Amino acid sequence: MSDLIADLAHEFRSQKTYADRAMAPLSADAFFQRPGPAVNPIALIVKHLAGNLKSRWYDFLTADGEKPTRDRDAEFVLGPDDTQAGLLAAWERGWATLFDTLAGLTDADLDKTVTIRGEPHTVRQALVRGYGHAAYHVGQIMYLARLFNADAPYQTIAPGTSKEHRPGYRKA
Repeated sequence: MSDLIADLAHEFRSQKTYADRAMAPLSADAFFQRPGPAVNPIALIVKHLAGNLKSRWYDFLTADGEKPTRDRDAEFVLGPDDTQAGLLAAWERGWATLFDTLAGLTDADLDKTVTIRGEPHTVRQALVRGYGHAAYHVGQIMYLARLFNADAPYQTIAPGTSKEHRPGYRKA
């Protein structure tokens, strides 16, 4: 695995960990709470990102990232079968698909061309695009989780503690 792929895998894992920790203490009510009519609840963000990860990263090098089996619009609708446990299981499967794909990539793959919705990208571009998309939605999850659980511990450096922080990139 190249340094770039290893660094991106580390950062993707960090994003997943932030979201997982933010969601862990939430009740089902908070998980499904819609803070406004045009604001997605955490449940729909999880559903969407799970669908995106599965579609983009399965058969990554050989098939378009927008699989014909994906129904993106349905990712923004809660149905009667959408339980917190079921959505979180799909979330785990989506992330596993990503991490399995990253584990199989090499330096030789970085300049290969893949397609996303018919648009060509180098693998390097697709990795960066995917990371940006995941980080955006993880930020939404973290914000909403903080909104619904204001006393939760900070997942990053808490306000007023910057001077106490010591860098520890990639430390266990």
